[in-house]
Amino acid sequence: MGFMTPRLVPLDTDTYRALPRRERLEALTRHWVEHGFGSPFAVYLFYVVKCLLYMGGAALVISLTPGLGSVADLASWWSEPVVYQKLIVFTLLWEVIGLGCGSGPLSSRFSPPVGSALYWLRPGTIRLPPWPDKVPLTRGDRRTLADVLLYAAVLASGVWLLTRPGDSGRLPGSAHVGLLDPVAVVPLIVALALLGLRDKTVFLAARAEQYGLSLLLFFFPYGDMFIGFQLVMLAIWWGAATSKLNHHFPFVVAIMMSNAPLMPRRLRPLFYRDHPRDLRPSRLAFLLAHVGTATEYAVPLYLVFLGDGGPLTWAALLYMAVFHLHILSTVPMGVPLEWNLFFVFSLFYLFGAHGDISVWHLHSPWLLVVLLPTLVLLPLLGNLRPDLVSFLPAMRYYAGNWATSAWAFTGDALDRLETGLTTVSRLPQQQIAALYDADTALLLAGKVDAWRSLHSHGRALAGLVCRLTEGEEDVVVVEGELIAGFAIGWNFGEGHLHDDQLLRAVQARCGFAPGEVRVICLEGQPLHRQTQDYEIHDAALGLLESGHVTVGDMLSRQPWPTDGPDYPVHDVRSRHPLRPAPGTPAVPAPGTPSLPDTAS
Repeated sequence: MGFMTPRLVPLDTDTYRALPRRERLEALTRHWVEHGFGSPFAVYLFYVVKCLLYMGGAALVISLTPGLGSVADLASWWSEPVVYQKLIVFTLLWEVIGLGCGSGPLSSRFSPPVGSALYWLRPGTIRLPPWPDKVPLTRGDRRTLADVLLYAAVLASGVWLLTRPGDSGRLPGSAHVGLLDPVAVVPLIVALALLGLRDKTVFLAARAEQYGLSLLLFFFPYGDMFIGFQLVMLAIWWGAATSKLNHHFPFVVAIMMSNAPLMPRRLRPLFYRDHPRDLRPSRLAFLLAHVGTATEYAVPLYLVFLGDGGPLTWAALLYMAVFHLHILSTVPMGVPLEWNLFFVFSLFYLFGAHGDISVWHLHSPWLLVVLLPTLVLLPLLGNLRPDLVSFLPAMRYYAGNWATSAWAFTGDALDRLETGLTTVSRLPQQQIAALYDADTALLLAGKVDAWRSLHSHGRALAGLVCRLTEGEEDVVVVEGELIAGFAIGWNFGEGHLHDDQLLRAVQARCGFAPGEVRVICLEGQPLHRQTQDYEIHDAALGLLESGHVTVGDMLSRQPWPTDGPDYPVHDVRSRHPLRPAPGTPAVPAPGTPSLPDTAS
């Protein structure tokens, strides 16, 4: 591996092309164990620079607040109350522009390295409304000038808010710079809410479940506002810990450690049972998974409810800071790096510099009225009915249990997908080919399949792909995340952004024939069941088949499929054959159901 040269699976491309899908996945997943994605050093340098720009940019912008002082005086003003407010606004803008999660090469975004703003400022691109049949004026899937203006309003109102001075009147008797006038926050809240009703993608990309909710806390008095910030952090930690109470997370730990640039290569196989024969997670992976879960429950519990600012509090702060820096150091796919930096700053800001503010000092019960529905009820619904709520507002963070999809193309359908959509980039494989060559692009694209297949749910998805495509030699299977990044400008593990709703939008533009494009949608596991629902859709015919798979089957299998078309599925309901006969009319049966839209 060099500065610009990736580490590829040791197969020549002719041999690779001739291999059946199963043998490709065997070679790719075994290579992943020791080399991860195989990213060149330039990729990690890209993310280091981006993190430095985030931190430096935030410090510079916030320092322009009247009364604070220059960046050189950071040590004297970093704990001012207005600083955290402006960091929330800055981070929201950073994310919704597309500079944070889902950016750069590890999100299969090579050229350009960001999407988001490039798509959402362009009329004619695809938008995905969350409730088009329930909310007036949100029908359709084409971005209009009104959508572009709403998105521009989000950016403009956020930038304007960053320029506002602090209001010292909101901190009576204090020499502090003050707090932002809550009236100034209204334009950003309104613009983001209206835009979210038109396009759930933008709402999710803004990380509104955290930063958008935090904007509402600006209306509360100083003490209650900071208690609200603490409770938001607590809910995210506990939500993430709860999402790890399943069989999926040890798989995630093994996959992350294989891709961690600082992890020595000789140690990476230790996270698997018996590399290269058995690529299920080892006891070490299970141990680290349990430690991570316990950490996110216990340490925040102490900080929020028991911490007194003493030595034990500072030990807990340092422990949690190392915890988040470790996550950052693994450079996980989806790259939520700035998010972890925000958490590290929040630890020392909320529980260190402002550790004198305790939840036991809460004055206004209205704070709980604002927070509890979003921090408790919505995550509860999302855990019980993952089909209704995105894994982000459900706070089921990177734990290996989320909706996903695989898109199967036949003939020239993939080429027609590129020509039929309004985008600002090509598909990832073509982006890589422009940087390297077609052979390198083919082998690197396969590593995305390996990453998905190593997850527990990916083993089920690989089996469902064989069930759908067995005996078809001209099928190209593309990870749904790559389709979302290409078609709508953002992808961050949210499978509801590349399910049948996106398929219908694509079909309206491309007009595929029956059998040319089919999508397997695999839902996340509900908290109270050991199954995951799936649906298979055809672009022209609609729903073909639905049923469920069991988590137990996923846990016992290798990442490469072994059953051919006989992968075990249950409660199967068929509407059309999985492989439509030539000449099948492209008319879906009346009342063809589809997956419910996700809540934003």
